Amino acid sequence: MTDRYDVIVIGIGGMGSATVAHLAARGQNVLGLEQYDIPHTHGSSHGVTRIIRKPQYEDPAYVPLVERAYELWRSLESDSGRDLLHITGGLDIGTKESKVFSEARRSCEEHDIAYDVLDADTVNTRFPGYAVPEDQYAIYQPEGGFVVPEQCIIAHVESAIEHGATISAREPVTAFEATEDESVRVETTKETYEADRLVVTAGAWVPKLIPEIASVAVPERQVLAWLQPNEPALFDQSSFPIFVHEVEGEHFYGFPVYDVPGFKFGKFNHRNEVVDPTQSLTEPTTTDEELLRSYAKTYFPSGAGPTMQLATCMFTNTPDQHFILDRHPEFPQITIGAGFSGHGFKFASVIGEILADLSTSGETTHDIGLFSLDRFAEQL
Repeated sequence: MTDRYDVIVIGIGGMGSATVAHLAARGQNVLGLEQYDIPHTHGSSHGVTRIIRKPQYEDPAYVPLVERAYELWRSLESDSGRDLLHITGGLDIGTKESKVFSEARRSCEEHDIAYDVLDADTVNTRFPGYAVPEDQYAIYQPEGGFVVPEQCIIAHVESAIEHGATISAREPVTAFEATEDESVRVETTKETYEADRLVVTAGAWVPKLIPEIASVAVPERQVLAWLQPNEPALFDQSSFPIFVHEVEGEHFYGFPVYDVPGFKFGKFNHRNEVVDPTQSLTEPTTTDEELLRSYAKTYFPSGAGPTMQLATCMFTNTPDQHFILDRHPEFPQITIGAGFSGHGFKFASVIGEILADLSTSGETTHDIGLFSLDRFAEQL
């Protein structure tokens, strides 16, 4: 006999683990399917640390979502006993005309978020690991910090299991279909399952599973670096806020030392390399390393010591860099969470709540108009 569930969730990374946890907590009979381990390093939900920040230069509409995400991360931290959320303060840095600085400031003002404007001298004096140029400024917001992605996934999965969910790793989905009775059938390498509803949160593999959105959810190779600081005390959590930094239209981001012996940073969209997630990502190269190291030498000279680690992951980008949180355009029993464009993990806790809402009732109290598939009607 085919196993039957209320909801099946495909992809148990950051978004999928949160979704199964929220669904299970509501009493839904949930199956979570993951093609790799839980957690794993093949997709978009690894890398030791992920930024969380209240200023949202991407769009002020994200601010209510990130404020709810903070609440949910703290609740999960309390319930799980795991150390998930680290507050370091955060800096959004650029010229006064840059998007990162000006739009971060706008999002703070529209949503009454406390912040300070710091000039370069103040940043460099207060946080001496930084070497910000004189023509740049920073929005400082004291509640910025990072979450620990692998531990967040584990905590969500443990919560889901405690509430009765079934989670199966190393079980790739080979096909799924919407059935005549408006439910779904999912085929894996091991079994066939049926459910009333399906949620697809498979990261870079979503376009493979739902080819209708392949043109608006494009996987990209990303590389991260950890460099051992020459002055380690300057890059400790107590003295080094997380940052987003705009330099001539390019955006970089970084973290204090945590877990790995090095200060971590990366460049959004790295080398703009579109990839096929079914093929193994190429290992970091000397070209990748030098691109990142040249940035560190200029803006964090005390941090540009020996390389400790390089790692690859994937972004899945939409044309406007905003998320996709919506039901399938043809099959309403299928809900899609995709296209997080390199800035999604901080929201995983609330995205799980939203996807659970959409799957169970078809609507949510959260404002997600920015993330509708309708905005891509011509491209789809």
